[in-house]
Amino acid sequence: MALMFPRLARNFIKNGYFPTDEDTLERVLAALALVTEPTCILDPCAGEGVAIAEVAHALGRDHVRAYAVEYDAERAAHARPLVDRCLHGDLMDTIISRQAFGLLWLNPPYGDLSRDVNGNLGYQGQGRARLEKLFYQRTLSLLQYDGVLVFIVPGYILDAELVGWLTRHFADVRVFRAVETQFKQVVILGRRVRQRDQAIDNAKAIRSHLLAIGHGDVKAEELPVDWPFQPYAPPSSPAEPEHFYRVTLDPTQFADEVQRLQGLWPSVDTYLGAAQQTLRPPARALSQWHLALALAAGAISGVVTSKTGKVLVVKGDTHKEKTLQTEYTEREDGSVAETRILTDRFVPVIRAWDMTSGSPTHGEVLTIR
Repeated sequence: MALMFPRLARNFIKNGYFPTDEDTLERVLAALALVTEPTCILDPCAGEGVAIAEVAHALGRDHVRAYAVEYDAERAAHARPLVDRCLHGDLMDTIISRQAFGLLWLNPPYGDLSRDVNGNLGYQGQGRARLEKLFYQRTLSLLQYDGVLVFIVPGYILDAELVGWLTRHFADVRVFRAVETQFKQVVILGRRVRQRDQAIDNAKAIRSHLLAIGHGDVKAEELPVDWPFQPYAPPSSPAEPEHFYRVTLDPTQFADEVQRLQGLWPSVDTYLGAAQQTLRPPARALSQWHLALALAAGAISGVVTSKTGKVLVVKGDTHKEKTLQTEYTEREDGSVAETRILTDRFVPVIRAWDMTSGSPTHGEVLTIR
């Protein structure tokens, strides 16, 4: 089982890419039960997509739809053919349906969050601000109740805040040391439950154990080769996620979308075709009043030739003016009250450009009110 493309594998530390090692992945897969009904699974930090693809096969590929999000363009290109849907972009810039996935494989970026970006990223926490916590907060709501969490993080980040979240949100929590010890990773497995369904005594025990691992007082046991407990079975997903897309597009993706949708060009006749149609003549000849009204409203414009040979280019318009009327009334005490009344008045104006040869006003714009 090759977990990384060789060229990328040599540089994964430099690029901040921490893929799950092969032995750890195989032992985690042994802790998962086959599914018999359709379910959706998600890896929001998918890398090359190998881990989530292997999970899909371990659960039963015919019943599983695998979804992935990856920030790096090259790794996203490798992941895309391995899963059913893959987004290239920042997880914080996506809209994904809540409670849509039966399993969440979460191996997030590792590191501290900069104080000046905490608010912009939506991080909410009182303890040490870490990327692992941010990704946990962002993805927890995407997991169904009774859904399975596989959380792979450095053991030293297990502080009181993160442990408190885990023990409130998950039951059947187990923690093991990853086989590859270079990054001091632990693998935490659990089943999402509502807090009211949580067993308090068991939660206290696992909380103490996780805190001891985080403080370095206790060393987590290594993942067993043969899983000795009841395997974790992801629940069925009632439907595919209604929302699974990026909020913003980079120039390449935007160009692809424009090419795919073609903008408004397929509907150009719908929106602009009416302007190209020939107007139908009126049912009967217009009276002088109708002609003046149509000209003033701008419904009739263009070149007009009179019977005397005068040629005008006419354009009508109507604008609004206000007229002021002042009224004076005497009060009982002898003072005078002044009342000003403003009234809107619509004024039709027709402008004509005299194009008659030899006319004394040739080339001038005439105003007809």
